[in-house]
Amino acid sequence: MPSDAKPDLQKKMREVPHKPGVYLHKDRLGSIIYVGKARDLRKRLASYFTPSRQRVAEHKTRALIESIWDFDYHEVRNEPEAILLEGKLIKEYRPKYNIAFRDDKRFLLVKIHPEEPWPRFQLTRLKKEDGARYFGPFAHSGALRQTISWLNREFGLRTCRPMNPGEKDYRHCHDDIIQNCTAPCIGRISREDYMARVEQACDFLRGQSKNLIGPIEAEMKEAAAALDFERAAELRDMIDNLRQTLKPTRQFTRRGVPGPAIHPEADVLELQEYLGLERPPRVMECFDISNISSNHIVASMVRFRNGLADNRHYRRYRIRTVEGQDDFASMAEVIRRRYSRILLEARERVGGEDADASQETPLAAMRRLEEAVEAAGGEEEEKRKPFVRLPDLVIVDGGKGQLGMAVRELNRLGLHDLPVIGLAKQREEIFRPGESEPLVIPHDKGALRLLQRIRDEAHRFANGYHQLLMKRRIEESILDDCPGISQARKERLLERFGSVSRLRKTRAEEIATVPGINGKLAREIVHFLKTH
Repeated sequence: MPSDAKPDLQKKMREVPHKPGVYLHKDRLGSIIYVGKARDLRKRLASYFTPSRQRVAEHKTRALIESIWDFDYHEVRNEPEAILLEGKLIKEYRPKYNIAFRDDKRFLLVKIHPEEPWPRFQLTRLKKEDGARYFGPFAHSGALRQTISWLNREFGLRTCRPMNPGEKDYRHCHDDIIQNCTAPCIGRISREDYMARVEQACDFLRGQSKNLIGPIEAEMKEAAAALDFERAAELRDMIDNLRQTLKPTRQFTRRGVPGPAIHPEADVLELQEYLGLERPPRVMECFDISNISSNHIVASMVRFRNGLADNRHYRRYRIRTVEGQDDFASMAEVIRRRYSRILLEARERVGGEDADASQETPLAAMRRLEEAVEAAGGEEEEKRKPFVRLPDLVIVDGGKGQLGMAVRELNRLGLHDLPVIGLAKQREEIFRPGESEPLVIPHDKGALRLLQRIRDEAHRFANGYHQLLMKRRIEESILDDCPGISQARKERLLERFGSVSRLRKTRAEEIATVPGINGKLAREIVHFLKTH
C-alpha cells in the first residue's frame, strides 16, 4: 500500500553519487512512471526539483514533475551500460512518460556464421537459434559500423554478399585490388588461414586483442609529427570508435516490482460510479493502434470481464483502408469492423426480416438478445454459433481525436447509447463524448488502475502482433541473402509456398517447377536454407 508520508527527496538526493547510471521516478502508488539515464546521477536528478525547471518546462514535463513521489537509481560503470540498462527497464516497465524505446527497438549485434564456406560479419538486431556466433549488444551503432569496417580491412575478410563467392563474383569486386580482402573466392588463401583471421577478429570484438590499437596510435603520432593532420585526425577518430565499441558492458536481468493489490469486482463498481454508468461495466473492450512503421499498421482489441482479462475474446486487426500513419482513421476502421460484425451476426441469429421490422434501436435489440441467451442457460450457445455480446463500455487508447472517430462510427451503426471513453496516456485523463473537460480519477483509485490494466494489455497485444508480422517479414528477408534470388523470384517462391518455413520442407524438384527457377538454382536454395 502507498505511504501517505512523502519521502524527503532533497535528503535522499545528497546520497546519490556523481556517477553514470539510470534513475526511475515513481508515483504515489509506487508505479514507475519514467526511466532516464545520466552521466552524473546527482546533477540529473537535482534538475527535476529546481523551481526554475518547473517554470520553463513544457506541459508534459511539468506533469511528470508533479507526479514524482519518489525515485530509485542504479549506478553503472559507463554511459554505454546506462543506455543498455535504460532500454531494458523501459521495455520492462513501459513507463507512461517515456517516448524512446517504445518501439521495442533493439541494439545492434554482430553476427558471423562459422558454417558458411567463407564467413563474414553482418549486423543484426535479432538473435536467432541459427548456429551463428553473436557479439554484443553494442550501444553506439556508428562506432560499431566503423569498427567492423576496420576489422574487415585489417584481417582481409570478405564483405561481398554471396554465400560462396567464386571467380564470377571476383570479376565484379575491387576489394582485392585495393588490398582490403584476401580474395578467398579465387583461392588466394586457404579456408584454414581464413578462419584463423576470422578468429582473431572475433577475439578483438570480445575485447581480448586490444593491443591492435597500439600500432594505430603510433601511426597517428607519426602523422601528426609529419604535419599530416588530416590523416592524424582520421586515425584519432578510428581509435575513438574502436575504444567506444570495446567498452566493457554488463548484461542486465529483469526484476519484478510488486504493485498495489487488485480487487476486480470493487474496481468495476468504482468505475461505474466515476463514469456515472447505468450498469456496471462488467464487459469492457479496449482498442489500441500500433503504427511503429508504415509497413504494418495493426490494431488490437482486448476484452475484460468482471475486471479480469478475457483472453478468449481478444482480437487483432491489420488496417486495410488507411495509407500512412493515421491513428484517427485507423481507430475508425477497427471500431467499424468490430461492431458491424457483431451486429451482423446478431441480425443473422434472429433473422433478417424480423430485425428490419423491429422498432428497437440496435443497442436495445442486442441487450434483449443477451438476456435471451443468458436465460437459455448456455444451451443456446451449444446449438448455435457462440453469441458475442456488446460490451458495457468501449475504451479507446487516446484523447479527443480517437474518441471522436469512435463515436462517429458507433453513431453510424446506430449504437448512439453505447458508453465509450478515451484514455489519454500523458496524464491519464478520461475523455467522454459531449464533455469539454476531461475526468481525472485519483491515481490511488482502483477504477483508474483497472483502466490502466486494460489499456496496457491492449498496448501489449498490439505490439505483440506487430512483432509477429515483423518476424515473418524478417524470416522472408533471408531469401534476400540467397545467391541467385531476385525480388521477382522471391515473390514467386513465397506466392507458391506461402512462407520460408514451408519452403524449407520442400524438395528441390518441386522448387524447380516455379517459373524462373532451374534445377541448379533449386538445389542451391535447398542447401542455403539448410545452412541458414
